[in-house]
Amino acid sequence: MTSPALLARLDAAMAQLPLVAILRGLTPAEAVPAAQALYAAGFRLIEVPLNSPDPFASIAAIRAALPPEALVGAGTVLRIADVEELKRIGAELVVMPHADTAVIGAAAAAGLLCLPGIATPTEAFAALAAGAAALKVFPAEMVGPPVVKAMLAVLPQGTRLLPVGGIAPATMGPFRAVGVAGFGLGSALYKPGMALAELAANAESFVAAWKAG
Repeated sequence: MTSPALLARLDAAMAQLPLVAILRGLTPAEAVPAAQALYAAGFRLIEVPLNSPDPFASIAAIRAALPPEALVGAGTVLRIADVEELKRIGAELVVMPHADTAVIGAAAAAGLLCLPGIATPTEAFAALAAGAAALKVFPAEMVGPPVVKAMLAVLPQGTRLLPVGGIAPATMGPFRAVGVAGFGLGSALYKPGMALAELAANAESFVAAWKAG
């Protein structure tokens, strides 16, 4: 199962900045500069979705370039074989759009941090039982703040819910008001081919919005 040491690193990363950077479409040539810009802005949680070009090369490069305080891994993980490859290259994060308990269990057994996607209490409880370290509420546009509030009322105390999908600096407030632990940030943070300066500016906007509460 996921080691206490890695769970402690997750706690520290969340305490620093509980925003997950989703770099869908990132190429290996762009990977390290983009990740370093995000780290400089305060990000400690970075994922490259597996439907990006040569994602494992990008993930390995980012993992090698950033300090251990950063947690690096993949999004859109659909197969146990992908979990095994992430383990091999030293990644820590397995982020999923769904709650396939076989993949969640494989990630936990490999000692990795799994953040599966859930949209119902049934999925949430099953994902936690399978070994999820936190839960990605996806798509957040469908599962709005009232639903998230209802879930938090019944889930185990301390369960981390991170809405993903359509999150922008201006849309974070209502979710924060009901107690979410953080967010996953997609196209409002990064789009394929984006200039590094624009990524850095977007990152700063999200960090400012989070710190503003």
